[in-house]
Amino acid sequence: MRVLGLDIGARRIGVAVSDPGGRVATPLKVLDARVLARDITLLRRVVEDYEVDLIVAGLPLTLAGEEGPQATEVRRRAEELACLLRLPLELWDERLSTSEAARTMSASGVSARDSKAAVDMVAAALILQGFLDSRRGSGSDGDAG
Repeated sequence: MRVLGLDIGARRIGVAVSDPGGRVATPLKVLDARVLARDITLLRRVVEDYEVDLIVAGLPLTLAGEEGPQATEVRRRAEELACLLRLPLELWDERLSTSEAARTMSASGVSARDSKAAVDMVAAALILQGFLDSRRGSGSDGDAG
């Protein structure tokens, strides 16, 4: 089962994809959120090219684990994209994924400020990897959707 990971922001959407076995997440690209709001052709092409079976979108919960206005908007956008792409959607707690992505890139010598798009892409991969790892740990490998 191949899974698409999304880190949905107001300006950019980080995209990651799993291997066909649904075990390893790989950063793929960043899409302009404003363009995608008008035309999902680029995302549809990714879904078709990689034969995606499921979308996982990061849900930016508050540190208390609650949904605030940003999470409500991300949920709405994710549900809209999943509907347009005719794919099932899972939402995954993405708290601190962007800061973790920035730390990871900084440790690799890449400045987050110089490469904001790369941070979004890496954040999408971290979100997706967390989801994939949890499925493996729960014994539901390949059964969702």
